[in-house]
Formats: sequence, structure tokens, C-alpha cells
Amino acid sequence: MFIGEYQYTVDEKGRMAVPAKWRDELRAGAVLTRGLDNCLFLFPKAQWDLLAEKLAALPLSQANSRAFSRLMLAGASEVELDGQGRILVPGYLRAYANLRAGVVVAGLLTRLEIWDEKAWKTYKGKAEQDSTDIAEHMGSLGV
Repeated sequence: MFIGEYQYTVDEKGRMAVPAKWRDELRAGAVLTRGLDNCLFLFPKAQWDLLAEKLAALPLSQANSRAFSRLMLAGASEVELDGQGRILVPGYLRAYANLRAGVVVAGLLTRLEIWDEKAWKTYKGKAEQDSTDIAEHMGSLGV
């Protein structure tokens, strides 16, 4: 289970460390892809396989299904942790998420999100301001 947030840096070669407490879950394989809200999603292989099955079942006749599948699948890259617990973030994914030197790795139960540090602060600040409205909406969804 992934929870919490951690600050890291991306080096000049595009490598970034993964929090040590989550490395074992990712050593069996991981997939990095475009996420929503201009961040990246990092899935353990088993979670990625579940998502990929759901994407494969979406109707090809619906434009939104095709677009979402393309976003997630065409941008995906299998990644491996090196001996220092780092992954290599491909250039096209760094560009998509506007990753500079400072990044935030946020745990969201079944996946990690990788954010540009400034973008994360902006997003988090807005979410904190809107927390009452968000909570009320989640209540209507049974949360």
C-alpha cells in the first residue's frame, strides 16, 4: 500500500529515486505512464495488469475510451529499479509532467504519482482550499 508524500530530485540523466519503503513492491516490475492532471503514474506490474485489462475491455466505438486508452497505454514505459533504488524517467514523460529538478512522489494506495514540485504545491493548495466542497461531493459517492 502506497501512502504519503516525499520530495526527490531528477538528475541530469532523468533518474530519480523511489522511496525506500516502496522499492520491494516495485522490484517485481513497474510501469510508468502519463497520469491525469499532468503528473505521472507509477504502477507495480500487478496493478498495471489489472488496469490494462480494464482498458482493453473499453468499447473501441467510443472516442473517450480510445483517447483514455491512448493516453495511458501509448505513453507507458516499463521501468526497473537500479542498485540505488532509482528509475529512469524517459524524456517524453518528463516533458509531459514538466518535471524539473524537484519532484514529489505521492502514494495513492495502488499507485504512485510523480509531480513537478511546484505543480504539486499549486494542486495541493487548491485541493486544501476546496476540501469542504470535495468532502461533500465524496459523501454523495458514499465515501
